[in-house]
Amino acid sequence: MNILFFLLPKSEVIYIESSITIRRALMQIQSHTYASIPIISNDGEYVGTITEGDFLRYFKHLTTNMPEVDLNENVLKIPRSVSYDPVSIDSDIEDLISKIINQNFVPVVDDNKKFIGIITRKDVIQYIYNKLKTEQT
Repeated sequence: MNILFFLLPKSEVIYIESSITIRRALMQIQSHTYASIPIISNDGEYVGTITEGDFLRYFKHLTTNMPEVDLNENVLKIPRSVSYDPVSIDSDIEDLISKIINQNFVPVVDDNKKFIGIITRKDVIQYIYNKLKTEQT
């Protein structure tokens, strides 16, 4: 099975650009109520994923060690605790499943490492559920 069957294209994915400030990134993730969001470079490459937990750990560390937090710094200054590894468009279903077990979504990149979308754990589980249900009838 081709993993692109599950792809939610970039045009439908909420993501942040790697050049934005911590303030703008925080507003973006908060306004969409996502627990994690992909970070894309200005030239379209997948940089990584930032989570609510990353923000919380960063602010906790800063407020413990410094009196002020500069929200105008670049979002890439925030250390990310979890690596949301991407798959390439030609990956097989086994590669996808091995990653989606531990991630809410898996970023998908093309041959040039450009971000083209995500595959959500929910969509994969829904597909498997429907397939099992169909086989039982």
